[in-house]
Amino acid sequence: MGILVEPALLLVLWQTDSLPAVRQPPAIIKQSMKEHIVDPKDTMVIECEARGNPHPIFSWRRNGKYFNVARDSQTSMRRRSGTLDIYAWNNPEQYEAEYQCIASNEYGSAYSNKIRLRLYSKEEVLEPVVVSAGLPLVLSCDPPRGPPKPDTYWMPFNWPVQTAFPTMQPVRPDRRVSMGVNGDLYFSNILFNDSAADYCCNARFPYKNVIQQKMPVVVKVLTTRTVAEAAPTWLSPTGSSSSILVLQGEELLLECIGAGVPTPGITWTKNGDDLVVSPRMKVKNFNKMVQIPKASFDDAGEYTCTATNKIGYIEHTITVRVKAAPFWLEKPTDLVLAPEENGRLLCHSDGAPRPTVSWFINGEPIETATPQPNRQVSGDTLTLRSVTTANTAVYQCNVSNQFGYLMANAFVNVLHATPRIIGPRNELIKVIEGSRTLLDCRYFGSPVPELRWSKYGQGTLEGNRFKTQGNGTLEIKNIQIEDQGTYVCVVSNVAGRDESQVRLEVKEPTLIVTRPQSMKVIRGSDVRFECVVKADATTPVTTTWMKGKKHVTLGWRISLDESNLVITNVNGGDEGNYTCVIKSELDQKYASARLMVMDRPDPPSKLELSDPYERSVRLSWVPGDSNHNHITEYLVQYDDDDWLPGKWRNLSTYPGNLNSVILHLTPFTYYEFRVIAINEIGMSRPSRPSMRFQSSGAPPDIIPKNVKGVGTWRNNMEISWEPLTYREWNGPHLKYLVWWKRRDSREEWKNATTKWLRYYIYDADTFTPYDIKVQAVNDFGLGPESPVAIGYSGEDRPLTAPLNLRVSDIESTQVTLHWDSVTRGSMMGDLKEYKAYYWRDSSQLRWLRVNRGMKSKAFPDNDPEPSGVLTGLIPYSNYKLYIVVANNRYEGPPGNNIHFSTPEGVPSVPRSFRIQQRHLDSIYVDWDLPAEPNGVIIGYSLKYQTEESRVEEFTPNVTSFSVRRYDRYTRYRFSVAAQTRIGIGEWHTEESPHYTTETYAQDQVDISTQGWFIGIMCAVALIVLILLIVCFIKRSRGGKYPVREKKDISLEPVDDNDQEGSFDYRIARISTLPYPRREEERGLQRGQLSMDAMMKRSDSDDSLVDYGDGGEIPFNEDGSFIGQYTGTRRDVRELDFGGNLELHSPMNTIYSLA
Repeated sequence: MGILVEPALLLVLWQTDSLPAVRQPPAIIKQSMKEHIVDPKDTMVIECEARGNPHPIFSWRRNGKYFNVARDSQTSMRRRSGTLDIYAWNNPEQYEAEYQCIASNEYGSAYSNKIRLRLYSKEEVLEPVVVSAGLPLVLSCDPPRGPPKPDTYWMPFNWPVQTAFPTMQPVRPDRRVSMGVNGDLYFSNILFNDSAADYCCNARFPYKNVIQQKMPVVVKVLTTRTVAEAAPTWLSPTGSSSSILVLQGEELLLECIGAGVPTPGITWTKNGDDLVVSPRMKVKNFNKMVQIPKASFDDAGEYTCTATNKIGYIEHTITVRVKAAPFWLEKPTDLVLAPEENGRLLCHSDGAPRPTVSWFINGEPIETATPQPNRQVSGDTLTLRSVTTANTAVYQCNVSNQFGYLMANAFVNVLHATPRIIGPRNELIKVIEGSRTLLDCRYFGSPVPELRWSKYGQGTLEGNRFKTQGNGTLEIKNIQIEDQGTYVCVVSNVAGRDESQVRLEVKEPTLIVTRPQSMKVIRGSDVRFECVVKADATTPVTTTWMKGKKHVTLGWRISLDESNLVITNVNGGDEGNYTCVIKSELDQKYASARLMVMDRPDPPSKLELSDPYERSVRLSWVPGDSNHNHITEYLVQYDDDDWLPGKWRNLSTYPGNLNSVILHLTPFTYYEFRVIAINEIGMSRPSRPSMRFQSSGAPPDIIPKNVKGVGTWRNNMEISWEPLTYREWNGPHLKYLVWWKRRDSREEWKNATTKWLRYYIYDADTFTPYDIKVQAVNDFGLGPESPVAIGYSGEDRPLTAPLNLRVSDIESTQVTLHWDSVTRGSMMGDLKEYKAYYWRDSSQLRWLRVNRGMKSKAFPDNDPEPSGVLTGLIPYSNYKLYIVVANNRYEGPPGNNIHFSTPEGVPSVPRSFRIQQRHLDSIYVDWDLPAEPNGVIIGYSLKYQTEESRVEEFTPNVTSFSVRRYDRYTRYRFSVAAQTRIGIGEWHTEESPHYTTETYAQDQVDISTQGWFIGIMCAVALIVLILLIVCFIKRSRGGKYPVREKKDISLEPVDDNDQEGSFDYRIARISTLPYPRREEERGLQRGQLSMDAMMKRSDSDDSLVDYGDGGEIPFNEDGSFIGQYTGTRRDVRELDFGGNLELHSPMNTIYSLA
């Protein structure tokens, strides 16, 4: 026997699956609320979603008229949806209106509710409120409109002086201050402290997670000498009576807020009797509000609130009326009917007053729609008999009274369809033995098909453990192994039939044979939870472990051994409930165990200080969890650093059975304390610090250290000492009491008090000893005195200089000094040291320029025969020297200057050492004179080697060398050093580059051998020659400019050092300017250049220091002078070196030609 399914149930089956070939009228599935509040700053969205086949087309009405969305540039409708997006860039207020969405296709039209779009209220500028103390005050909030109704609260803005941001804490209501139902803030009477903050109203929308904040209100309170008492008056509501209309099921709030001094109390009655607070009712806000979350008709009546203080009382009666907006008893549902079937739409509702019912077809009132003889309306019921396709439409039911309306859409779809099974076919379903199983067979057809279930296509399954549900699903209870097999579902009607098969497999259930056991372990040990499973052989299972409600994360410390959980090195974080989850594709099993870890204790909490004294305070705390191990002791730490908080130090330890101890402290110190609990496992984390505490004051305990007296001027003395640290003050306003008297005298001690770290004594004799001592003092008394120290008044400039300065043991780089000591009486202070000032005046090589910078060196006093050694001198130099004596403040007058000369030493390294490869078969090296010859250079030594070392000796004027290469791939190491009579100086060593190619060698060829260079030099010589000829012709014609002629003057060798075998060539000089001879000699010394510079200088230079002496040259009448310059330039290397090499300047020849 088949099962006949009701049309409404068939419709549910149809709507839950996609049947694109079946037509369907529109149905609204999503829409915005009737009262839709939006923020104009964001995109305003009005939702409207519908389904149907074909897909509906959407349109909108605004204020009952067609709204052309396409022509409005600030609105758009989403694709395949009726949802409206409004981008209110300009004038958003124009979009505040009533909107209705219409979804239509060829089978009908569905209408949404009428949606009222409203905008949030705008911000306003609030003026300061001025009120006298004792008067009531109401601060208006006017929060944005809902729904949903926002949560309103007030925040005071306090601006502490020491912070850059306000402190924000919600205003806490009390008997005097209340927040009303409308969001306003009520003050029953104003106090002066109410002006300490600005008040700001905030509205929070919980579903949008948005907070709107109004501008703060400034409250200024006018104070009076006394605040007069006042009888109660009403702030909300006003008057003696009011009424409230509430709808059934809505929240009912009754509020009475009174004003007066003192603040009045509130009591309630209902219908003349004391108000009985039922479980549905709450009395809140210090008895000022009665809240009923869901009002019923029983809550109607007269509620009286009474405000009372000692001056009087006042009453207010609130009449509550309860009505009901329309509400559904039964909404109309969609119908899918076959031709000639009957159907009915029910629209049952109720309300107070009873709502009226109106019917519409595709949005058109049914009274004006096309009449149909098979359609009948009877109140809230619409009946269709023997339906045809003409009855296909969307029907709307509207029920309304004066408090609201409800509207529902329901379509009637008349069609003739062959039976069809919806969903997958030929399924394989696996189940567990003993379970309850459902075999689905959802179908569709019109007229409603007949359904039949069978096993292997034979018979009908019904009764006993088998039951066919109304939606076509076959239910099998307590399934057994023999129920395994193939099940067939067949549906049929007059239009045809359809069938589907389901193959059922029954498996054995999964069982946990060995369950994990709870355990208690020590931190750091290993744990193993057993979980052994038995399951169907053909069904794979997986094992996972849960800790609490989270999966256990496996890693190096937590791992799985088959299905067992292993935890190594357990810590406190591992404590908890562990669950073994055995899961197969059909079922899952659980088994749990608890792990307790004995760990170090939790930190103590709620530290409190009490019984403060000068040097102690009591500290109490609440012990933390011992974590399954007894607490043995507590460690108390403290922090007393005001500038760098967080530096905790240990104070003391106490037994673990104590939670209140006496702490011994330093006076007048700010403290913070924290406590650490200790058990056998270890130490807990520190507790939160206690409140900041300052101990009482006491006189200082510490003696000022390092007391000393030093003069800063000749007639004063500065007494100084190390200050006491802030922890050593023991009280406020620390100062120092300074004592002093002249040493070895009978005068009494003098004293002075200062808050600084030094004190000055004036009108003292120069460098006089004093006895001094210092003691600290604060507001609580005097501290101990320091030991007596000896100080001295100021020093003056020494009167005499050390005499008889002399030198001995003169070496090339050092000399020993001797002098006579000065008398103590002339020091005008303590003899600190002797100080020698010296400078290198010149070199014994007259052509060498020197640095005359002054240097100094101090020598301590080593009576009776003071002496010292000057080091770091340069050999072969002339030095000047004088010495002074110094005390701690001044240096005395300088003594007599002395001169001394250092002997020769070994020279420094030759400069500019270069290695070049000018040809493939030779290497060329050259160098320059040492920066410090330290004597007369007598030659150079050059060492070079590849496999064996060779040494070449050169005369002073030879500074280059060429060596032939026998192998292009061999590298040479060259070392060069200059030598004087004393010996060879420091060697300079370099290694030749690795020359291996002809190209590189060609790049190293001397530039003087290049053709282009020779050509340029010839051109320059020709131009110079032409210019000289022109100058000679003009001079012959009497031109008014100086000219110079040079003649060769023979060089006369003067044997100044016969014993050394060297020669000194002296150049005759001709004075050409009226300079003193001394200035010319200085010019000659400053004009001594390096060897290269003197080789390159031209004889046309204007310097006069290179020429011999001579008489003055007469000037012509035009101021020019004509003289004859003679003398030949020589290589500087000949100076003082000996030898008879004579070099002539190439410019002499040019002058001769001119």
